[in-house]
Amino acid sequence: MITDIGHFALVLTLGVALLQASLPMAGSFTGNRAWMALARPAGQTQFVLVAIAFAALAYAFLTDNFGLVYVAQNSNTQMPWIYKFSAVWGAHEGSLLLWLFILSVWTLAITLFSRGLPEEYIARVLSVMGMISIGFTCFLLFTSNPFQEIFPAPLQGRELNPLLQDPGLAIHPPMLYTGYVGFSVAFAFALAALISGRLDATWARWSRPWTTVAWMFLTIGIGLGSWWAYNELGWGGWWFWDPVENASFMPWLVGTALIHSLAVTEKRDTFKAWTVLLAIIAFSLSLLGTFLVRSGVLTSVHAFATDPERGLFILIFLGVVIGGSLSLYAWRGGQIRSIGHFELFSRESLMLMNNVLLVVTAFFILLGTLYPLILDALTGEKISVGPPYFNLVFMLLMTPLVLLIVLGPLVRWKGQNLWETVKTLRVPLGVSTAGFVLALLLLPPSKHGRLAMTAMGIMLGIWVFSGLIVSVREKFRHRKLSLESLKALPVSYYGMLLGHFGIAVFVTGVTVLNTYQTDDDMRVTPGQQVQIGGYNFRFEGVAQQRGPNYMAQRGTISVSQGDKYITTLYPEKRVYMVQTMPMTEAAIDDSLLRDLYISLGEPVGSAGDGAWLMRIYYKPFQRWIWLAPLLMAIGGFLAASDRRYRQRQKQVLQDTVVAQQLLDELLATSAAKG
Repeated sequence: MITDIGHFALVLTLGVALLQASLPMAGSFTGNRAWMALARPAGQTQFVLVAIAFAALAYAFLTDNFGLVYVAQNSNTQMPWIYKFSAVWGAHEGSLLLWLFILSVWTLAITLFSRGLPEEYIARVLSVMGMISIGFTCFLLFTSNPFQEIFPAPLQGRELNPLLQDPGLAIHPPMLYTGYVGFSVAFAFALAALISGRLDATWARWSRPWTTVAWMFLTIGIGLGSWWAYNELGWGGWWFWDPVENASFMPWLVGTALIHSLAVTEKRDTFKAWTVLLAIIAFSLSLLGTFLVRSGVLTSVHAFATDPERGLFILIFLGVVIGGSLSLYAWRGGQIRSIGHFELFSRESLMLMNNVLLVVTAFFILLGTLYPLILDALTGEKISVGPPYFNLVFMLLMTPLVLLIVLGPLVRWKGQNLWETVKTLRVPLGVSTAGFVLALLLLPPSKHGRLAMTAMGIMLGIWVFSGLIVSVREKFRHRKLSLESLKALPVSYYGMLLGHFGIAVFVTGVTVLNTYQTDDDMRVTPGQQVQIGGYNFRFEGVAQQRGPNYMAQRGTISVSQGDKYITTLYPEKRVYMVQTMPMTEAAIDDSLLRDLYISLGEPVGSAGDGAWLMRIYYKPFQRWIWLAPLLMAIGGFLAASDRRYRQRQKQVLQDTVVAQQLLDELLATSAAKG
């Protein structure tokens, strides 16, 4: 009965989405306020209906309702409840329902937190959100229904993919999808502005905090995905340029360009056409990621489905969204005029270079991701584009971007004398150059033989950090530095500092990790001791252990450094009872400066000596890789929470009310004269 209610709620969602997409938009053209007023209640009703459907599916999993095909395929009675709940979005149908639910949450947020914006504009924004909802609701109901029933219901289900039975999967997809779907808000704001023809600084100010929040969640989601792969896959890596990893990274790159471009449009009333195009591209890449994950055109541990029919549906939807939005852009783009003017060397120019580098990087990642698929479709030839290509492209394009991170905040809007900027940069230039020389002279040699590249990476990290200090100093060149003056700076400025500091942390962490990480595959017997990275690892043996829904061979390794005991690690080799899939569960001892990572292989040799294959990693600065996105996300939160946005929305509402009163008075005067 509850699942029937969930299914019926999805059907009603489609009806409400059709209403939300049509009447408010029509009302915005005809001036019918009653129709425009439907946008908010329709969006709120849609949230309630999708929440009911999502709760019904979650209830089916938690109560082992194997009468639903989706539950029977992805759960069983032996699974812990946390994995039963995360199984709701652990496969294709449920992940789409999660996508639709998060879309409804964003829609609800717009209805609640945009009351300071003009009614006509918000009606158009919510109508565009309704159109997106129609596409995904149809996809759910007609090709991917999670409430499809099976009769007779099996007594026992299968189980969630063992790879996904990890605590990280309880939070990674919701965070990632919140970022993905959040770009639909920037997309809706951009299309509403295009339709109205009002592309000015006000539009950028309205959409900027929404875009920043979406970018913040996507940053967290990508970081969590990397952390999950590192912990769960057992290969010791944190990023492999997998096509699905790329599918999340490309919208992040374009989204980063978008939040910087919105800042220019808001403050200088320029880059307007470019900013709208970035909003369209960011959401289009989010949809492209959905297509890649669910179409079956690629193989990945992250992929959800291999059904070409479903892929065709998303491809058509993607074509409609991209084609429709670009057609609207082409129609209205010629009317967009930027007012602000700037010199060749100015903050605007540096922001534009920032944007170009980010978008070009996204393009080359897209090319490397899609080229094997296109070549296979056209010629049948199968090739793979691997990490060497992506690493080279990323390094070549991101190095100048890191240099620009320091320049941007130090150069004034409109223009600045180049020599004046050089004088300001004396400290970052001197300190980073000194860091480069000292790194070459003092760093120990590495088996990877990349000392010059290591010194360059450390220099870039120091460059960004020292540049941020100079940026703060420049803020107080003509006033006294005090606690009160620090409080007077806008919160968004501290968000910028923290986000850019995250870049410095990331560059330093990747540099040290890639240079000094060591690993070794070895055959070990009980009592044998090996040494890696200055640590001693003593293999005590392997014992069998039973988990809630798996059997495990659990190794015991004592770790010491010299005569000092450090910890005991317990890597496992698991076999899950239903799918009988062997899984490696790595054991990790982590700290801010290094990780010790052990994965257990297979038993080898004669049965009597208890020998096993084992891989041990020493990974310096590994945690800095995930500290960086955390810092950037906090910076994004601070930027989005700046009180100036709330004050400006109130001012916009007051201006709108005054304008409406003047219009009413003019109409009344005109009618009286007539």
